[in-house]
Amino acid sequence: MKETKDSKRKIDVEGAEPETDQQKTTNQPDTSNEATEKEAEETAEDEKNEKKDELAEAKQQIEELKDKYLRTVAEFDNYKKRTLKEKAELILNGGAKTIATILPVLDDFERAIADKSDDPKAIKEGIQNIFNKFVKSLETLGVKKIETENKDFDTDFHEAVAMVPGMGDDKKGKVVDCIQTGYTMNDKVIRHAKVAVGQ
Repeated sequence: MKETKDSKRKIDVEGAEPETDQQKTTNQPDTSNEATEKEAEETAEDEKNEKKDELAEAKQQIEELKDKYLRTVAEFDNYKKRTLKEKAELILNGGAKTIATILPVLDDFERAIADKSDDPKAIKEGIQNIFNKFVKSLETLGVKKIETENKDFDTDFHEAVAMVPGMGDDKKGKVVDCIQTGYTMNDKVIRHAKVAVGQ
């Protein structure tokens, strides 16, 4: 009985077909597939890391630009406030320089009024001196008298208030009389000269 069992076993073992090369290769673990999968995983991880780096870089750039923007807005806001303040001060105190220039003339007028002199010549001379000083004060501010004597009528500087006929051909279109003096300030007309023009 023992022999039959052993012989059956032998037959089973001996009767089994030998493994082919294909079966051997399929039974062995597939290392090439594992390597490919590993490479694919590593590549995916590298790409993921690169994307994370790019995202972090983009976030940093956004933060820098945001900071720059906020600083620029703050600077502009400060500039606007400062400009408005300067403008307000200029409107309120812009005439200070003009007044400071004219005050010495006012002092001269006060002294002239306080003077008890009865000499008409001295009074006239004093008034002339004050007038000359006032004209010089205006000139320091850029104010100049518009010349009209024997000048051609010019609408940029003159305003005709009268036409004088029969003045002759040489006076035609020329200023023959100045009724009110005109002035310029820094070469800009601040008051036109009122004149009579020959016809």
